[in-house]
Amino acid sequence: MAVCARLCGVGPSRGCRRRQQRRGPAETAAADSEPDTDPEEERIEAGAAALSGAGGGRSAGPSSPPRCSLLELPPELLVEIFASLPGTDLPSLAQVCTKFRRILHTDTIWRRRCREEYGVCENLRKLEITGVSCRDVYAKLLHRYRHILGLWQPDIGPYGGLLNVVVDGLFIIGWMYLPPHDPHVDDPMRFKPLFRIHLMERKSATVECMYGHRGPHNGHVQIVKKDEFSTKCNQTDHHRMSGGRQEEFRTWLREEWGRTLEDIFHEHMQELILMKFIYTSQYDNCLTYRRIYLPPSRPDDLIRPGLFKGTYGSHGLEIVMLSFHGKRARGTKITGDPNIPAGQQTVEIDLRHRIQLPDAESLRDFNELSRVVLEVREQVRQEQEQEGGPEDAEGLGQQSPQPCEEPPAEPAQAPGDGGAVAAAEPPAQSGQGQPFVLPVGVSSRNEDYPRTCRMCFYGTGLIAGHGFTSPERTPGVFVLFDEDRFGFIWLELKSFSLYSRVQAAFRNADAPSPQAFEEMLKNIQSLTS
Repeated sequence: MAVCARLCGVGPSRGCRRRQQRRGPAETAAADSEPDTDPEEERIEAGAAALSGAGGGRSAGPSSPPRCSLLELPPELLVEIFASLPGTDLPSLAQVCTKFRRILHTDTIWRRRCREEYGVCENLRKLEITGVSCRDVYAKLLHRYRHILGLWQPDIGPYGGLLNVVVDGLFIIGWMYLPPHDPHVDDPMRFKPLFRIHLMERKSATVECMYGHRGPHNGHVQIVKKDEFSTKCNQTDHHRMSGGRQEEFRTWLREEWGRTLEDIFHEHMQELILMKFIYTSQYDNCLTYRRIYLPPSRPDDLIRPGLFKGTYGSHGLEIVMLSFHGKRARGTKITGDPNIPAGQQTVEIDLRHRIQLPDAESLRDFNELSRVVLEVREQVRQEQEQEGGPEDAEGLGQQSPQPCEEPPAEPAQAPGDGGAVAAAEPPAQSGQGQPFVLPVGVSSRNEDYPRTCRMCFYGTGLIAGHGFTSPERTPGVFVLFDEDRFGFIWLELKSFSLYSRVQAAFRNADAPSPQAFEEMLKNIQSLTS
């Protein structure tokens, strides 16, 4: 701004009016109202003129060519220059002089900033009909609420969630992402709007709650602190249905599970579903969200990290974030359940200990698989004793604040194991496909799992009782099928979880640094530890 100001002739104390100094003959054609610069300003302007090719090679003096000032440029050129600057710099530029302030009211500038900074692809010219300018959209909507754009985890007790706040046309909308109906893990994600923000005429932005089935109604958004905000509904009567709680429950069940309670024969599963409805319905009027980042990617990662949908027995499908940390990989729950809540690390994989599966016929023998996995676990334990490391008995989680993992301590819902294992090998980026089949006795919510896999590694999974009581890490097998699918066999639970990548593009979700991502993982885990 200082250079800009000097090029425009702005002095340190006289605004746009510079002190008069003598002019060279070549400057006599300049407007009488344009004052001269002081020696320092004259030096900067002369340098700028030289850089632009004006008078290059000639020394400053009475016969030097005219100086180039931003104030002398035609307005249409200034519009192009200003439109290329970040929108956050333009208010300061408007303070330079009256001419700049007048030019910065040009909607072309703000239309470009809306498009380049926030991806607004709508035809913003139609705003003229409503009396809202692109400058209003930028200043009162996009810039004001820029801090809530991106991925967030709602604080809904153990259940968590995934909220994606995006600029959608001339709205800012908070979309709640939901896994597909159990057990169709390869189906696309479902989503529904929780709130939206838009401009009404030239007034300030309006926040509307989208919860319920009676249309948008009055709401409120408050940015609590950095990386945290809250929403509140001011008309919760819009959430109620005429048929009372029974109708609300039936509607929720169809949306959440795609079926009726009569279709669910497992009594324990019915209890879990009813418990989730009662618990989550308490948060329909006020929610707090904490920012989450997508995991950073490195060239040597086994597969591309990111978000995955996974099967978790009677709890249905849940969202897990796969990230890589050197020779280890971790699956962190973004959504959770009463046994293993959101934020906890459902699986950890030791990429130093690769498992070679036997032939398909031998793989069907669960006892053989269990024997091989327990041998690897003992090997891991001995290595840790020799290294004197602080890791847990399973050899994982040295950097993780607390071991945690998935399925509850009940066979129907908890994930399990199944696979044969061999000697430790370094992780590989690719491998020959090998036959894969679950051992006899290992349960799986989805029988449509791949029948070939790339490679397997030793890992541990977190199991616990209801209310996250007595959590413990148990041995298992991480099975890599392809770039977008993997599985985990829980030995103790004799259960298998299948994971499929969330195929969605998320903006404003990258961590500013690897350290920020690690800190985020610790924060979301500490909330439920």
